[in-house]
This record gives sequence, C-alpha cells and structure tokens, in this order.
Amino acid sequence: MKFIAIGELMLRLSPPNYEKLVTTHDFRVNYGGAEANVAVSLANLGVDSTFFTVLPNSDLGKSTINYLKSNDVHTKHIIRSEGRMGLYYLEEGVSVRPSQVIYDRADSAFAEYDYKDVDFEEILKDYDWLHISGITPALSYNCRKMMDMAVKAAKKMGLTVSFDPNWRSTLWSFETARDVLSKYLPYVDVLIGIEPIHVYREDGTDVKDGLTMDPSFKDMDRVFKAIDEQYHMKAIGRTVRYVHSGSNNSLKAFFYTNGETYESKTINFEIVDRVGGGDAFSSGLIYALMQNDMTPQETVDFAVASSAFPGLARSKSLPPSVSATSRSNISPSSCMARLRFSCRSSIAPCS
Repeated sequence: MKFIAIGELMLRLSPPNYEKLVTTHDFRVNYGGAEANVAVSLANLGVDSTFFTVLPNSDLGKSTINYLKSNDVHTKHIIRSEGRMGLYYLEEGVSVRPSQVIYDRADSAFAEYDYKDVDFEEILKDYDWLHISGITPALSYNCRKMMDMAVKAAKKMGLTVSFDPNWRSTLWSFETARDVLSKYLPYVDVLIGIEPIHVYREDGTDVKDGLTMDPSFKDMDRVFKAIDEQYHMKAIGRTVRYVHSGSNNSLKAFFYTNGETYESKTINFEIVDRVGGGDAFSSGLIYALMQNDMTPQETVDFAVASSAFPGLARSKSLPPSVSATSRSNISPSSCMARLRFSCRSSIAPCS
C-alpha cells in the first residue's frame, strides 16, 4: 500500500539537557511536523511513504529534503518556492515542569504558497492512503483551500483518508477550528482524535459536551457511534493520557470500527521526549489498519505501543521530534513482534 502525507515541515530548536529557553546559549536542531512525523514513522515500518510540502528554495530546503530521503520518504512532489521555513522552539519538560513550545512559523513558504495550479488528482493517482491534520488549514487561507482540494481529489479517486484534527491553540480558537475542520469530515475515512469537530444532537448541543479527560468505555462508545452516524467513518481512534509528572505518564486508547468500540491496556512509561507522541500513535494506527491480519484489539494495542515505545515507529536516524521516545519495562504483545521489537511484555497477548 502506498502512503502520502501533506503538511508543513519545520525546524525545531531545543535547548540541550532540559535547559530553559530563557537561560540557554545553545540549541539542538531537528526537523519536525505532525504529518511528516507520520510519513517517516511509516517508512521505517516498511510502508512506501511520500511527503508533499512546500520548502524554501535555499540550503535549508535542500537539507530538509535530504533528511526525508535519509529516512526512506519519497520527496518527488515537494515544491520549492521563495519564502522562509517555519520554526518552533521546544523547552522540554522535566519532573513537575511541563514542556513549553514557542512557534515562529508565520509567512512560511508552505503557508504563503498559492496552490491553485497544483493538480492533486495527478499527485494522488499512484497512492492508496492520504494523511492530513488540522494544523494545515490553521496556517493560512491558501492552506485551507489547498486541503479542500486535496481531500476532494482523494475522495474522488478512492483513497483512504486519515485525519488528525490536532488543534493548536496558538494558531486559532477552538470554535473556529471546530467550524472549519468539521467541513472536511465527509471526506475522511479514519478519524484520529475527536476534537475539535462538531457532533450535534437534535437540540444543537454537541455530543462530546461534558466528556471528561478520563472518559469511561460507555461514554466513548456513545461518542464514537454518534460520530459514525453523522460522518460515516471506517475507523476512529483517540488516546487518553495520564500525566503523573513531567517525565512519567500513562497512556491508553479507544478504537472504533464496524460498530464496535475497543479499549487498549494502559501503559506507564518514563518520557525522554513527548513531542510527536500523538503522531506515533497515528502512524501505529494507520500501519495496523493497512494490515489484513490484525484484529481491532490488536490494532489499538499496537497503536498505543507505537506511541509509548521508541522501537516501534522511529526511523534508524530519527531526531527526537518524530516520535515519543520513552523508557519502559512494558513491551508490545506477541502480535507486535513483527516489528522486531524485543523485550518483556505486560500487555495481554493478542491471541
């Protein structure tokens, strides 16, 4: 199966050794971006993976392409244009101190490019799966129109479309995001995350209103079925994270397909780098859905393990921005052994 993702790729600058942005004199440089993270992770899992973006016509753009190629991601559809590359600065959390991210991505080459002449039917004709996120339409009007063109072309051509709403409060308001992102859902097959989208009741309220940060299986089953009834999804997944400290978290997920909801085991792990953990979940879920021999329970367990463990969805030379890396004494169950990941398991075997 051939996969393509669309999104912005940025430079990530991080102080070393958990230093604070306000005191550091040095930065580590990596590449990052939600959709690119998924493309790289899937390439590492053996999927034929391509990334579409716009990069500046400079040495930075060339270096970015080299990075993607070094991780076995095809770059033939990347557009080079005038403009800058988006940046973000990450202050990594430690102990009780949370992570902090500062974006400097306005007016990037990706955000400012005029996509009106891009033929997405021509670009997508050789692919089976398109992945997008809600970050892209938040960047500019041009990006919003571009994503509209891409999902309509993908739907027309019969691609499976996965979508991570991925709300960023620094880019737009929650209500604006709900209004805009909900319009893409008729073209989506696999939804990864349940906010910010509209799922209206007859009285005009949202089905998800009042849903807690630690929802019950019954509540998630109710919400998933309402989303499916309104938007006709093939699959829906979402994670639930428990933050014990800045360096210790637990994670589980819910998954819905064919009218049934499934819940993964809860994994506790020590965090080395949280950035990209959601993207690693997305890549694990997409990879599992691409297989023909994974049950729904195996699928959700695999996706959670992909987010929590470094060996499942990381490239051979992956910078920390691409997936959540962690240390844990919990490993994937026997159904995940295909990934050449070997250690003790406390996830119930997928028999």
